[in-house]
Amino acid sequence: MSGPRPYYGPDEPYETILLERSFIAGGYIAGAGYGIQVVLYVICALYLWSQRKRQGKSMLFLLAYITLLVVIATIFTAASARTVQDAYVDNRNYPGGPWQYFLKTQYLAEDILFYAMLFVLTFLSDLLVLWRCWVIWTASGRLTAYAIIAFPTIMLIGSFVLGTLWTIKSSQPGLSLYSTLPLILGTSYYVVSLAINIIVTILITTRLIMYRKTMLSTLPNEHAKHYVSLATIIIESSALYSVFAIIFIATYGANNPVNQIFLSVASACQEIAGYLIILRVAQGRAWNKDTLTTHLTTLPTMQYANREQRVGVDTLGVGTQSVFVDAGDATSSNDAQDPDSVTWSDKPPKSQISTNGGTIA
Repeated sequence: MSGPRPYYGPDEPYETILLERSFIAGGYIAGAGYGIQVVLYVICALYLWSQRKRQGKSMLFLLAYITLLVVIATIFTAASARTVQDAYVDNRNYPGGPWQYFLKTQYLAEDILFYAMLFVLTFLSDLLVLWRCWVIWTASGRLTAYAIIAFPTIMLIGSFVLGTLWTIKSSQPGLSLYSTLPLILGTSYYVVSLAINIIVTILITTRLIMYRKTMLSTLPNEHAKHYVSLATIIIESSALYSVFAIIFIATYGANNPVNQIFLSVASACQEIAGYLIILRVAQGRAWNKDTLTTHLTTLPTMQYANREQRVGVDTLGVGTQSVFVDAGDATSSNDAQDPDSVTWSDKPPKSQISTNGGTIA
C-alpha cells in the first residue's frame, strides 16, 4: 500500500487558505459577471441608439449612463485581476502568503481603484433603482412620487458619505478592508445601501402589484403580462441583488472568508439588474408614468380588420351566409367606457359574397 499523499500546500493556517481560495474564486466570478455585462451593454446600446430619434434625449442619456457603467466596470475588473496577479504570482513568497500581502498593500493603486470603482458602481446602481421607483410612482402624481422617494434619497446621500469614508480608510497604509474602522464603515455602508434597495424594492413591488390587479381585471392576459408578470416585478425592483447583498453583508460582518464570493456575485447581479431595467426601457416594455392611463383609456377603442363576407355551404348543400363587417362600417367612440359600445352601419360591405353558383360583387 502506498503511504499518505505528501502535502505540497502552503504552510499557513486553514482559515488563511480558505480566505485565499475565496479571494481567487471571487475574482473569477467578477470576470464572468463582467462578460455578461458587456453583452448586455451591447444589446442595450443598440436598442437605445435605434430609439434616439423617436424618444429623444432620454435614450441618449441612458446610453451615456450605461457607457459610464461599463467603463467603470472595466476598470474594476482590471484592478481586480491585477490584484490577484500581484498576490498570487508576483509576490507569492510574501511572508504569510498571498492573503497577507493583500491585507498589507491596500494602499497600492490597483487596490484603491478596486474599492473606488466598486463604490461608484454600487452608488450608480442605487441611483438607477431610485429613479425607477420615482418613475413608477409618478402615475399617482409627481408630489406623491417625490414624497415616496424622499427618505430613500436621504439614505442614498448617507451611503455616499459612508462609502467615501470606507474607500479612503481602507486604502490607507497600515489599514485594510478588514481592519476595525474600515470594517465598521464598510458594513455600515453596505447595510445602508442594502436598506435603500430593500425599501425601494418594496415600494416598486407594492406599486406594481397594485397595477397588476388593475390591469389583469381590465386588459387581456397576453397584453397585460408584459407589464405585470412576476419576471417584470423582479427585474423592475432589482430584487435579485437584494438577496445576494444580504448574504454578503452577513458574511462580511461576521468576517467569514466566503464574503469575497458573495461580494462578486452581489456586484455582478446589481449591474446586470440595471442593464435589464434599461433594456426594458429601450424596448418600450418598462413602466412609465403613463403606462396605466394609456392602456386603460385606449382599451374601449375597437378597431376591426378588413374581413370578407362569405357564404358557407352546409352538409345539405344549402348556402348559409355568415356576415363579416368591414372596418369602414364599424366605428367606436374613444369616450365609450364599454368595449361593446360599437355603432354598426347598415351599408353592406364591399367584400365579395361567395355562393354555390357564383360570386356576387
